[in-house]
Amino acid sequence: MKQNESSKESATKTRRAIIDLLKQRGGMDVLKLASEFTLSGMAIRKQLNALEEEGIVTSIEEARPMGRPAKLWVLTPEANQFFPSGYSELSISLIDSMKEAFGPSGLDKLLDVRNKKMQQQYSEQIGENPGLKERLEKLASIRSQEGYMAEVQDQEDGSFLLVEKHCPICDAATACLRLCKNELHLFKTVLGESVRIERLEHIVSGGRRCVYSVKAFDSSEVSEA
Repeated sequence: MKQNESSKESATKTRRAIIDLLKQRGGMDVLKLASEFTLSGMAIRKQLNALEEEGIVTSIEEARPMGRPAKLWVLTPEANQFFPSGYSELSISLIDSMKEAFGPSGLDKLLDVRNKKMQQQYSEQIGENPGLKERLEKLASIRSQEGYMAEVQDQEDGSFLLVEKHCPICDAATACLRLCKNELHLFKTVLGESVRIERLEHIVSGGRRCVYSVKAFDSSEVSEA
């Protein structure tokens, strides 16, 4: 009996680890997943099939230059239950109530107040770091603490990507797109006027993650401005 309980607990931990890995990496095939665990491909398939039955994962085909398409496993929207949700139902209810009580302009004013407070908090935590990468890494750390699973990736041209793999306010942001617009403005403000930032991928628009391209203006761009 104890052995069965131990096996069940081990399977549960493995499935959660698979969920976390797919959230971090995106679509992966069985061989890549198996290489991350001390398990055979058959054992990984067993866990994936169990997760598929629960509606947590699904498989897609990805075309390859040569040979047959690869079968990749990806998370479904049901997997969001395993990650911070930011009290989505309450947030949406509050947004609807504020719209009803104060109208669109009143909601905008409240969001402006929220944005200013976040700018102040972020600026205080980021501090006077002179380097763009240092400021970005601090911002990513702040966002990760808030549930966004953020990281900074170096690019060959000297720019950076700020990648957020989860959005804890996704449902609220879908109900109020101003929240996303405010976040982009927030990043521009706390990273400095000499920084160009552009959103490349957007969870609310159907992307797997939110990705921002971040690059410092060169001297010629600053002088022309």
